[in-house]
Amino acid sequence: MKKVFIIAEAGVNHNGSLAAAKKLIDAAAAAGCDAVKFQTFIAEKITSRDAPRASYQKKNTGSSGSQYEMLKKLELSEKEHKALYAYCRRKGIIFMSTPFDEESVGMLSGLGMGIFKIASGEITNKPLIERIASERRPVILSTGMSYMGEVEKAVGWIRSAWKGLKNKPRITVLHCVSDYPASFAGLNLPAMVALGGKLGLPFGLSDHTPGIEASVAACALGASVIEKHFTLSRKMKGPDHKASLEPDELSALVKAVRNIEMAMGDGVKRPTAAEQATKRVARKGITAARDIAKGAVIREQDLCVKRPAAGIAPEHLRNVIGSRARTRIKKDSAVRSAHIMRSRGTIR
Repeated sequence: MKKVFIIAEAGVNHNGSLAAAKKLIDAAAAAGCDAVKFQTFIAEKITSRDAPRASYQKKNTGSSGSQYEMLKKLELSEKEHKALYAYCRRKGIIFMSTPFDEESVGMLSGLGMGIFKIASGEITNKPLIERIASERRPVILSTGMSYMGEVEKAVGWIRSAWKGLKNKPRITVLHCVSDYPASFAGLNLPAMVALGGKLGLPFGLSDHTPGIEASVAACALGASVIEKHFTLSRKMKGPDHKASLEPDELSALVKAVRNIEMAMGDGVKRPTAAEQATKRVARKGITAARDIAKGAVIREQDLCVKRPAAGIAPEHLRNVIGSRARTRIKKDSAVRSAHIMRSRGTIR
């Protein structure tokens, strides 16, 4: 199994604070994530002044004001983005951010961001998707709230923008349920596998469920990318904190995913090297139930099956019965092929 690309979704959990954003980067790097991702937008360009907040946003922020009022407080400036990009490089973690408007795409591209993420809410936004695709960089597409046909259409727009390119960048599709938190009952993980199979693309999970179980299960099902919201503390006020992991939970997620990677192996059923020593003591062999004299015909009552598997395998018991002992065989010792003068079948 290839290494799963783990994205720590900081999103807007910095609450508009550069210092908090840097602490989020610290936590993601310490947890061993591959990338930390923010959200880049200009409030005036993505929402009308009176657009209502989602129900979960009202609940988590304790306010019923407009989306614009909420998002305006969560904006990061270009200067702050540059500082975060540089800070990620110092910390050895990939900087990512999801753009929500075309101007933000250009700014992120200018920073040198290597992978673009398209949010679930933008999957029908053809102008934005085409603008992102025009950068000719790898794209990760979230598919929350979508039917398969809508996903196929969005992927088609990206592919059309790359038509004629000799070396096309990678598209990865993420199954997602756009609820915060999402329920396990509604997650439908097999849809993630179906998504990748239908499109012929690598797939993964943008996980909004509580805890880490769904992400770990997704890895076992073949996910190549896992994205998970995290926060410095779920007690902080803001739209996404309550549906996010805390730093110690993020570390547990990374550890669990890496363990699953190792556990997947190559699919060939065979004993491991570590099992060989156990095999010798856990399996059984044919054993003398009592002293057997040299030259004696071996009877059923002369034999038993005991650990360790030092002699003839139990599957050959019927072939040993009726054979003649070549040497004296002491009680409770393994019966070996060298002890038998003849048999009624092949013995190993």
